[in-house]
Amino acid sequence: MNRALAVLTGGAFLTLVIGVVGESGPFAAVPIGAAYALVGTAGFFWVRRRGSRVWSAGYVVVQLALAMATFALDPGVATTLFLVVLVSQCVLLLPRPVTALVVVLVPFAHAPMESWQAALREGVGLFAAVVFAAVITELLQREQRLRQELAEAHEQLRDHAAQAERLATAQERNRVARDIHDGLGHSLTVVQMQVKAARAVLQSDPAKADEVLAKAQRQSEEALDAVRRSVRALREPRAAEALPAALHTLAEEASAAAVPTRLEVNGTERPLPEAAREALYRAAQEGLTNVRKHARASRADLLLTYDGSGVRVEVRDDGVGMTGAGSPGFGLVGLRERAALLGGRLQVDSPPGGGCVLTMEVPG
Repeated sequence: MNRALAVLTGGAFLTLVIGVVGESGPFAAVPIGAAYALVGTAGFFWVRRRGSRVWSAGYVVVQLALAMATFALDPGVATTLFLVVLVSQCVLLLPRPVTALVVVLVPFAHAPMESWQAALREGVGLFAAVVFAAVITELLQREQRLRQELAEAHEQLRDHAAQAERLATAQERNRVARDIHDGLGHSLTVVQMQVKAARAVLQSDPAKADEVLAKAQRQSEEALDAVRRSVRALREPRAAEALPAALHTLAEEASAAAVPTRLEVNGTERPLPEAAREALYRAAQEGLTNVRKHARASRADLLLTYDGSGVRVEVRDDGVGMTGAGSPGFGLVGLRERAALLGGRLQVDSPPGGGCVLTMEVPG
């Protein structure tokens, strides 16, 4: 817009010069018009960059005086364009009330005319021209502001989209880490303990060792199948096993690994969302894994309870309980994340009588 007004100012001055030379006068209008054109280009750019209302007001006063003086000497098309340019610049520099005042003052450039009818006619025409220029400039300025705001909003949207993508990536990374730990990690832990148990009785009871190794082999095959299912998960969704049946399998695995485990189901079984079922299953799996690895327990209880407020899984043992003040392992961290995402809770306690109790409860 600044360049367009500069071009219009230069064109108006050129028109003034051609008119004065062609009609042989008045030559005094040329230097005044040149001053207007110089201030209206270089001066306008300088004032607008500063953004000062004081400098802007001074600029408008000087330009209005120069335009009126030029118009008084040569009231033609060129000087009319000077006034039109000045009104457009007022819109860009000053508040609307000040611009409105300039718009009202501009038509009085025709006041010195001999006939008041002619002055009124020409004044109304000039008034319409400057009002049109003010409206067009205001609309163009609004459109420019809207474009800038739209560009800023687009940039913010792009930043938000990138942030959302990073957050989704982090959440997916955490989910994959939890699944690896709770799935493959659990299976490998069971296989490791079964291999240790087989080696312990290999010399004294080869038949027992072979039985345990057979279970370890089946467990490793199931782990491999789980990995393959995970790879195909996005393309081949599969129906999940009912939670009581899945927990029954976990209890059998724990019992086979030398920690007798009893499953108890309370309440009426009901379908659960996949995320809730997965979280409860992983809680039971992590709890039994910790019992086998750390508790030194002689037995464990796995309780599944359906009640009005949600569904709860508890893993109880009669082992040594929680010892030390170390930070929780990744398994418990992942379980807390699962519970938080579902609006549930995870709690790990050591009752006064000994042992440990891991509890996860989720809505459902």
